[in-house]
Amino acid sequence: MDETELTICRQAYATQMLAKMGIVDDERLRQAFATVPREDFLDPPPWRMASGTGYQDMPSTDPVILYQDVLIALQEGKQVNNGSPSLHALGLHWLAPQPGETACHIGAGGGYYTAMLSHLVGSGGHVAAIEYDRDLAARAVANLAPYGNVEVVCGNGLEWPQSPTDAIYVNFAVHKPAETWIDNLAIGGRLILPLSAPSRDGNDNLRPRSARGGFFLIQHTPEHYRARYLSPTVFVWGHGASGTIETYRVLESAFRQGGMGKVTRLRWKEPKQEDEWYSEEDWGLL
Repeated sequence: MDETELTICRQAYATQMLAKMGIVDDERLRQAFATVPREDFLDPPPWRMASGTGYQDMPSTDPVILYQDVLIALQEGKQVNNGSPSLHALGLHWLAPQPGETACHIGAGGGYYTAMLSHLVGSGGHVAAIEYDRDLAARAVANLAPYGNVEVVCGNGLEWPQSPTDAIYVNFAVHKPAETWIDNLAIGGRLILPLSAPSRDGNDNLRPRSARGGFFLIQHTPEHYRARYLSPTVFVWGHGASGTIETYRVLESAFRQGGMGKVTRLRWKEPKQEDEWYSEEDWGLL
C-alpha cells in the first residue's frame, strides 16, 4: 500500500477508535490517532496478535492490517503488548492533555501512545516517558527520537513524576495509586490509572497480568481530588506494585460487587469516611 492509501486508512482508523468509545468533538485526539504511524513502534513483520488462546501471526505484512482494535505483541513471553487503541482513545480523551502542558507516560512500552501525548501537548509542552524494562526503554528511545518534546527514562514508574505534572497516564495495573502520582499532580492536573489486583493462580502465585479492574480518572482541584470510574481494563501487572493477598482479595471483592460507577472522590492521607466504595488506611474511593 502506498503512503496516500495508508494515510486514508489511518484517518478511518482514528474515526473508528473514537466512535467505538462514544467520543465526539475531540478533533485533536482524532488527529493524533490519524497521524502517528503504529508500525513505527512495533517489531518488523510478521506481527504477532493476541488472541483468546495466546498469540498468532497476523495474516499480512501490509501495515494497513495494524489499523484495527487489536493487541500486538511487544514482548510476547511477558504478555506485554501495544495495547487496545480504543481503550487508549478513551484514556487519552479523559486525560485531555492540552498544548503547553507537562505529561508523564508511566509504562510507556515502545512509545506509541507516548507519541500521541507528544502531539497533544505540542511543541510548547513536554512528555516524560517512563519504562521499567531496559529493552523496551531502549526501543522507545529509538522510536521517539523524532519527537523533540519527549524525554525517555528507564526507571521505576512508581517513582515518577518527580515534579508537578499536568497529565499523568499510567499503563500498568496497580492496587493503589503511587504517592508520587498523587503528590506531584498539579492543581488542575489529571491522572489516569488502571486499578486492579494482580491475577493469581490457585496457589496465589502472581501472574503477569492483572485481574479485572478499571480505569479511574483522578482530578486535582484546589479543594480535593475528584475521581471517576471510566471503564473495565486488564493490564500487565506493575513491577514493584506489591501488596498483601488480603488487600488484593478485598479490592477484587469491591469490583465484583460493583458500584464503582458511583465513585466521585479520592480520599488521600485523610481519615476514613463512611460509605467508601474501597477503603485503606491512608486512601480510599468514595
